[in-house]
Amino acid sequence: MLYTLFARFVSFCRDRRAHVAPLFAISMVPIIGAVGSSVDYSRANAIKSALQSALDSTSLMLSREAQSLAQDAIKTTGETYFRAQFNQLVQPAAEVVSFDAKFTSPVQGSFDLVMTATVSMDLTFMGVVQKIMASTDPSKLQISASSEVKWGMKRLELALVLDNTGSMQQSSKMYHLKNAAKDLLTTLKTAAKKAGDVKVAIIPFDTTVKIGTAYKDEFWIDYTENSLTKTNWEGCVEDRDRSPNSINYDVRDVAPVQGDPATYYPAIQCGSLATAMPLTDVTDGTGWTNLNGKIDEMTPAGYTNTTIGLVWGWHALTANSPFPQGSAPAPDLDKVVVMLTDGQNTRNRWTTSQSSIDARMQLACDNAKAAGIRIYTVRVIDGNASLLRGCASSPSMYYNVQQASELSSVFSSIAQNLANLRISK
Repeated sequence: MLYTLFARFVSFCRDRRAHVAPLFAISMVPIIGAVGSSVDYSRANAIKSALQSALDSTSLMLSREAQSLAQDAIKTTGETYFRAQFNQLVQPAAEVVSFDAKFTSPVQGSFDLVMTATVSMDLTFMGVVQKIMASTDPSKLQISASSEVKWGMKRLELALVLDNTGSMQQSSKMYHLKNAAKDLLTTLKTAAKKAGDVKVAIIPFDTTVKIGTAYKDEFWIDYTENSLTKTNWEGCVEDRDRSPNSINYDVRDVAPVQGDPATYYPAIQCGSLATAMPLTDVTDGTGWTNLNGKIDEMTPAGYTNTTIGLVWGWHALTANSPFPQGSAPAPDLDKVVVMLTDGQNTRNRWTTSQSSIDARMQLACDNAKAAGIRIYTVRVIDGNASLLRGCASSPSMYYNVQQASELSSVFSSIAQNLANLRISK
């Protein structure tokens, strides 16, 4: 009897089947902890994203008034903005622990706004695990983020080079272009801090550019090319000579030289094309009215030669004749062309070959960028995407618009970039 009991006891001790339940119970702790950790981690990531978004939005809003506020007021105002933004996104999943904002001017005309914030989140699952494993109260996880906005009060000289060809009347392209261009002007006027900060030229083009009959007596108007006279000329010019002495005046900003006909501008008739407008101060009341009026004057007609539009946009930004209103290059001055077109090149002074005209356009783009001109290009539905993308100063400065109604958002994006306001970190 005793031997039987002893044998059963030994057998029981050797039996491992009874260990499954307690082992399983013990293993559930880390399993639950791992699953719970992933849930808390997901929540933390969502809160982190909301925190960064709230900081970025606050930075952009506060940067508009930071220069007029004392340092204490910057922090107070910023925290008010931030709490409103953050609480709207995540309340009550997290609470704000701290907020700070510092505004500096590293160099004259340059400004830096740095914001940091920390929020706390309850560890729902990990808190339970901590209590089981360490007999402590559930803790809170602190999450921090920062945002930095830099902007400069650089002056801006901008040439809007706008396609006025016949195809712009399709799909309401001209209608949307006019609205978008006016919105861009408004943004830049708001960004200007004083007179002269922002000047804009408007260059409508088709295969020609209309500079107006006010220049009819200038030596550099060549009436012989198309057998015109001062009395019957309507004010348009076409491409200059393209290869005398390998200078290629048609794709360069070289001032006309009296006695050198290769540097002159051939006069040509032009129909309903709106007259180009040299650089004009957007803060000047009359100038502002004239800029908006010029946009209203634009009427779609004619064929496409993007080269002449770009070159005259370049002319408008320098101190060379025929449009000498541009300032001398300076560290605190940006010179920019925004060029919009909706079609393939079809005609210039010499040819109807698209590839030949595209080659002239590429030369003009390369030369302008080499001279320090920053170029944005906008393709509306149609046009040589590769050419326009390559013409832009960087890939991010090329916009491919598929619907004319998208022009407002595109020009808004460009306007914000031109205002030199950006999230840097």
